[in-house]
Amino acid sequence: MESLIEFPSMDRQNLRDLKKAIDGGFRDFSREFGEMLENFFEPLLRFLVLFEKLLIAAPWPVIILVIAGLAWLGSRSRTVVAGSVLSFLAIGYFGMWQDTMSTLAIISVATLLCIAVGIPLGILMARSDRMQTAITPVLDIMQTIPAFVYLIPVVMLLGIGKVPGLIAVCIYAIPPIVRLTNLGIRLVEKEALEAADAFGADYRQKLFGVQIPLALPNIFAGVNQTIMMALSMVVIASMIGVAGLGVPVLRSISNQYLALGLMNGLAIVALAIIFDRVSQRFGQRLQRHREGVDHG
Repeated sequence: MESLIEFPSMDRQNLRDLKKAIDGGFRDFSREFGEMLENFFEPLLRFLVLFEKLLIAAPWPVIILVIAGLAWLGSRSRTVVAGSVLSFLAIGYFGMWQDTMSTLAIISVATLLCIAVGIPLGILMARSDRMQTAITPVLDIMQTIPAFVYLIPVVMLLGIGKVPGLIAVCIYAIPPIVRLTNLGIRLVEKEALEAADAFGADYRQKLFGVQIPLALPNIFAGVNQTIMMALSMVVIASMIGVAGLGVPVLRSISNQYLALGLMNGLAIVALAIIFDRVSQRFGQRLQRHREGVDHG
């Protein structure tokens, strides 16, 4: 039965013209500025390639010692350190070491980029309600839009390779650290700020001496979530030329290799658990230190 009320819609010809205009405009933009964008990201690509080669070329005992040391510094837990060491030994034993090092490289660089961009944005949002109102919808879009949608313009501008994959990972992973930095600074008690004002502190002194130190537990919770979301993008990033554990997983899907997919998938899970436990324990230690200072 036909509907009695037709929904008003744009004329099909006008809609086709609009789509053609958008496609043509973006093609012109990519031709005009594509090379300039590639040159802009060239240092980032060199750093990522160099870091990846360093991790792959380094002897595996050295890598495991470094990981054990970082896990101990972050968690102060023998259980977390032992779990990290055993996980990487198992990864090497099952022949996934090189892919894991590639994944570790891109996740580390993506996390550093997210921290470098996200924390200043969070501070900016905390400083101004107007900026918070403007940035929040952008973060909502970044978190909810399907990854394949924003991969289209990224690949059209920069092609297939490591940098487009890194940008895609950062777009998906940066919102948590921005939101939680903003939240942590806004949750700083007014009494602490009033005390800083009483001592004649300016904005910079209050920010770096009071607000950020007290907001560190929230900021590290944001770092934790950013790392988790970056790891969840490993498989999707492999579709546009990013080496790592996502490549065998993607191959196992297309060829129905169950064992290959499970093993590499479990390696991604192991990395996620290690990062999660270390960053959580570090955040808990910061929280206990903060509570101890407050009570003191």
